[in-house]
Amino acid sequence: MIEIAERPSEQFEAELYPRIGLYIDGEWIYDREPWADVLNPSTENVLGPVPNASSADLERALQAADRGFKVWRDTPPQERVRIILRAVALLRERTPEIARILTLEHGKHLADAEAEISRCGNFYEWDAAQSLRMFGLVVPAEPQMQKIIYRQPIGPVVAITPWNVPMSSAARKTSAALAAGCSVILKAANETPGTAVALVKCFEDAGLPAGVLNLVFGNPSQISSTLIASPITRLVTFTGSTGVGKHLTELAAQAMKPVLMELGGNAPVIIGANVNATKIGELAAEAKGRAGGQICASASRFIVHESVYGEFIASFAKHFGAYRIGDGFASGVQMGPLANNRRLAAAQAMVADAKIHGARIVTGGNRIGERGFYFEPTILADVPLDAEAMREEPFNPIAACVSVPDLDTALKIANSVSVGLAAYAFTNSLHDAERISRELECGVLSINHFGTPDADTPFGGVKDSGIGREGGPTSLEAYLSTKTVLQSTAQL
Repeated sequence: MIEIAERPSEQFEAELYPRIGLYIDGEWIYDREPWADVLNPSTENVLGPVPNASSADLERALQAADRGFKVWRDTPPQERVRIILRAVALLRERTPEIARILTLEHGKHLADAEAEISRCGNFYEWDAAQSLRMFGLVVPAEPQMQKIIYRQPIGPVVAITPWNVPMSSAARKTSAALAAGCSVILKAANETPGTAVALVKCFEDAGLPAGVLNLVFGNPSQISSTLIASPITRLVTFTGSTGVGKHLTELAAQAMKPVLMELGGNAPVIIGANVNATKIGELAAEAKGRAGGQICASASRFIVHESVYGEFIASFAKHFGAYRIGDGFASGVQMGPLANNRRLAAAQAMVADAKIHGARIVTGGNRIGERGFYFEPTILADVPLDAEAMREEPFNPIAACVSVPDLDTALKIANSVSVGLAAYAFTNSLHDAERISRELECGVLSINHFGTPDADTPFGGVKDSGIGREGGPTSLEAYLSTKTVLQSTAQL
């Protein structure tokens, strides 16, 4: 069902969308040449310009982060926590306002936007609590000798975040960095800058000292190369595509800096025999439609036992094909437009490639209308393994399905790609569940549901899906350095 007639007016967009600026050393800067325009993916209207940080702006941000780090590092942990939690309270209070900004610039429907912002509060609260437990160690030693292991903030952090989860990704990185005592230069996505501006304003209004959190936009290549090469920054954290992640890792390696990389996925869904395939098909439609499939943990490759394949496809198509598509502000909408024209073109190309390879289109496969970046929920059946939909991360509402005779084949197909981020499995066999847990190459596995980790559990991938983990008991590890102090207490 298509409801794209319900779109916000240009006056509504203008009144709601914030002015986009750089934030450096506690000051908003608006008078810069624009790098690009922000588009509403539902209407293709221009929401406003994104400022391009100059070389001088980047140098000022580096110096500000250096000064801010020295202040924040020496701020008592309890005071840091108080400021962070004040910002979280403002974030929660402003959730309806920020969600509307997110929906305008990203396209995801309002309920999803509100859920993303609400979830971000969990990250800050978890990491703030973890920061009060960053204990060092005292190692037993001989008389008149102390052996002390300190855990100290690593230093100013370069955090580069994507457009697909603009609030969630920025929150994960800034929450851990700030809780650990680091300063941050946040390079948020040029496509979704309004969300980042709203987040930074929460910290500004909470009293975060100048220079501790800085925000820049503009030329991605210039910004990343300048910030990573500077001796001021000490860690690079990035969420985005594998290709860009590898490039940034190379830049960081040249500067001898550690990285925290959360990169692309192509999540397999293994569905075994003797399960309720009708129910799983319904769950699959809900999971695949989340944010239009534009999340790195999105279920992508459905690898289904042949005994339940037909039942699963029928149920999946029934529910996914009936999805209500429309503007994110429209009532009852389940999925909005794709975030930009690049994703729309990629979706069209993926379907064309699948058809060439002999896949069967069960439902969808086409652009919706001529205005806005809308694409039909799409299910491809009997997809050959060499088709793009089975090899590459879709990042769109396209589900590729294949039938398999046994678990051996399912695992072989699931592990055949170079990435390993999220994965899902449905089985009523404890034996199969244990084997899947052991053999499936991924960083996160959900069995008999499509949930993903919250703040209290680690998230990250294996193989080309990245380096390190965000969240969980070790959420601050990447942002800390270890210092060993061997001190003699003998008087000399």
